[in-house]
Amino acid sequence: MALVRGASVALLAIGLFSLGACGHRSNGPEAYSAGGGGGFLGLGRKPLAPPVAGIGVNAYLWRASLDTLAFMPLASADPYGGVIITDWYTNPEKPDERFKATVYILDTRLRADGLTVTVFKQVKGADGNWAESSSSNQTQVDIENSILTRARQLRLSNIR
Repeated sequence: MALVRGASVALLAIGLFSLGACGHRSNGPEAYSAGGGGGFLGLGRKPLAPPVAGIGVNAYLWRASLDTLAFMPLASADPYGGVIITDWYTNPEKPDERFKATVYILDTRLRADGLTVTVFKQVKGADGNWAESSSSNQTQVDIENSILTRARQLRLSNIR
């Protein structure tokens, strides 16, 4: 009788551990926090916050930034981080200077302080090499204002 009882307890333990292995709904180990542990039957694991679908920045600012800087070649764009980096652009009317811009979208709301633009300028020297030069702060402000104006236009066209 003791042998049957011991076998029953062993089978019950194996069954519980088997159920514990498949009892939670997970898309892999990344669905749980690193410090959550594991525990019996998956208890003690803490699910992370559900992932947010879509763009992590204001969509109007994102689209307006791409529209405003469309004349410059695009080096990289990260819609989740809110960073747009252009490659060097040379105005055909001034071949001795070139510009590069970086746009940071800092908020999910359409706000003036949710956007930062940095403009880099280089000037071609007499030796033919490019040298860093300071760009006007007004240039950065003008680009920011253009982006904000375009973002407002996009928002208004969506409301109607």
